[in-house]
Amino acid sequence: MRVIINIATLLALFLLGACSSKQLSPPVFQNIESNIDADGTVLEIKFIKGPYHNYPTFSFWIEDLEGNFIETLFVTRYLATGIYGHGSLGEGKWDNKPGEAQRPSTLPYWLHKKGPVNNSGDLLPSPENPMPDAITGATPSGDFILTTRASEKLPEKFRLMMEINQPWDWNEHWHNALHPDDFDYKASCQPALVYSVRVDKNKPDSEFYLNPIGHSHYAGRDGELYTNLTTITTAHEIAHKVVVSTK
Repeated sequence: MRVIINIATLLALFLLGACSSKQLSPPVFQNIESNIDADGTVLEIKFIKGPYHNYPTFSFWIEDLEGNFIETLFVTRYLATGIYGHGSLGEGKWDNKPGEAQRPSTLPYWLHKKGPVNNSGDLLPSPENPMPDAITGATPSGDFILTTRASEKLPEKFRLMMEINQPWDWNEHWHNALHPDDFDYKASCQPALVYSVRVDKNKPDSEFYLNPIGHSHYAGRDGELYTNLTTITTAHEIAHKVVVSTK
C-alpha cells in the first residue's frame, strides 16, 4: 500500500509540474505597427493578455506630465471607423453582420481627451469621420508588441496612456439591472479602465510598466477619471502586463 501511495504522489507531482511548465511557457507575440512614417520618438509597447482577455477595444496615446493630450498612437479599428462586427439596428438591437454603430461607453476617457472628429463637435469616429489609417488596426487576438512613432519630438518626460474595455463583462456590482434603461451602459458593463505610466526618454531601453489609475464613466457621459476601482473585478485581468520602452 505504501508503494502505491508513493507512486500516486510522484505521478501527481509530475502532472503538476507539467501543468506549471505549460503555464510558464513564453508568450507568442503578434507584431503590429502604427504611425511608422512619422519622424518622432520610437516606442515599443508590449502587451501580455490576462485570463479575461477576449478581443477588447483599446487605445494608446501620449500626454505631457500636466495631463495635456499630445497625440493618439493606436486605436482598434471598430471604434476608429465606427463600423463594428455587429451593427446597430436601433437602441438595444444588433445586426448579425458588420455595420455602423455609435458606442460612447467604449473608450470615453480617450474620446474626450482627443477631442471632436468634426466641426459639429462629435467625439465618436464614424465612416464619414474615421481616425487616420496610420494609427488604426484590427484588434490583436492575444499578446502583441506595438512598434509606433510619435509624430513630433516628445518632451524628455511624458506619460503613455492606455484605455481598454471589453463589452458585456458583468460582475456583482456592474450587473444587468444596475442601469436597466441605459443602453450605452449595457454595451459596456464594467467601465473602461485607464492605465498610465511616466516615461523618461533619458533612460532608453528601460521598461516602464503601465498601471490602472481609474475608470471612465460607465455610459460615456463625460471624460472624467473615476479613481475608485473597488467595484472592478475581471476587467483588471483583461491585461496582465503592459510595458513600454523608448528606442
